[in-house]
Amino acid sequence: MSRKFGLILIGIILFAGCRNKTAEITGILENPVPREYIFLQELKSNELLTVDSAMISDDGRFDFKREVKTPSFFLLKINQNNFLTMLIGPGEKIKMTSHNDSLNYPVAVIGSKGTKLMADYNKTMRKTVSRISALSNIYNNNLQRTDLNVLIDSLDKLAQGYLDELNRYTKNYIDDNLSSLVCLVALYQQISPGVYVLNPKKDIRYFKKVDSSLYSQYPEYDPVVLLHQQVQQLVGNGESDNAPFSEAGKEAVAPEIALPSPQGDTIKLSSTRGSIVLLDFWASWCSPCRIENPNLVKAYALYHSKGFKIYQVSLDKTRDAWIKGIQEDKLDKWIHVSDVKYWNSAVVPLYKIESIPLNFLLDKEGRIIASNLRGDALQRKLAEVFK
Repeated sequence: MSRKFGLILIGIILFAGCRNKTAEITGILENPVPREYIFLQELKSNELLTVDSAMISDDGRFDFKREVKTPSFFLLKINQNNFLTMLIGPGEKIKMTSHNDSLNYPVAVIGSKGTKLMADYNKTMRKTVSRISALSNIYNNNLQRTDLNVLIDSLDKLAQGYLDELNRYTKNYIDDNLSSLVCLVALYQQISPGVYVLNPKKDIRYFKKVDSSLYSQYPEYDPVVLLHQQVQQLVGNGESDNAPFSEAGKEAVAPEIALPSPQGDTIKLSSTRGSIVLLDFWASWCSPCRIENPNLVKAYALYHSKGFKIYQVSLDKTRDAWIKGIQEDKLDKWIHVSDVKYWNSAVVPLYKIESIPLNFLLDKEGRIIASNLRGDALQRKLAEVFK
């Protein structure tokens, strides 16, 4: 290859690399206001920064192009009360259709999974708000009733039922999309100003779940950093009384587990007595778990001959995904078990699991001697135990 041709090729590659990071948004608004402007704003730390604007054509069309290096939150906005929150990834080609006066409830969104997920959530939220508004109308139309207090109690119970339903939906939504930044938006949804769907105190398990998943993927993204700081503050203030095991809980015998292996044989945790055991909870869908797995492979190679075992419990949704994760990460040397019931697994309440990865180091009698050992911390502890 000649030097000149090589330079041309490098230039083409670099140009292509830049283009691959350029996201495009093409939209059509029904019933547009002639010559109205639409704005693209990017979420930066605690502020929204307007990064582009476009005049909407007479037939309702507009488009934006923006270089996006990592998945990031943007607002497509006409005014303060009419906007669509978008999660835009590098190179996405997004096409959307919406009514001009309700961007937040688009008719269609293609080309951006994150934006589509948030739009779907908005529709469910809108349905709940409408149901509660209907209850308010019933109240306002019956103010003269002599049994108004009875009616109020009935309406309150219905409203609370709607809120509880949305709370459950939001938790399932987070569980199903745990590796996506859309979980951040779900955590802070409000049914009305100051009335949050999830409560940071009561629902801290989900704040910790999202923090555990996203902070390892996006440690420098401002919204993720802010969540991480909030979770640390909540835990530091003792808001979470349900930590899997406190310091005082160490030296306790780990509760028994008896679940099927990939081959269908039931293997008990107690069958590992006589060895130093790492009891590890993971799942193939959990990105932080997959990042940590090579560290487990290294630890096993170093200390297995000295009596070290790993008993790994999966919270996978399907057997196929579980086995595929084992094969891809080369984890077949040690014990694997799972009931393949996701967050409904029997081990979740048993070990008070709020997020994964989670692990416990057990001595030869099955007592817990350390927990949440990751990276170099695991290597140092094993070196100490096997010295």
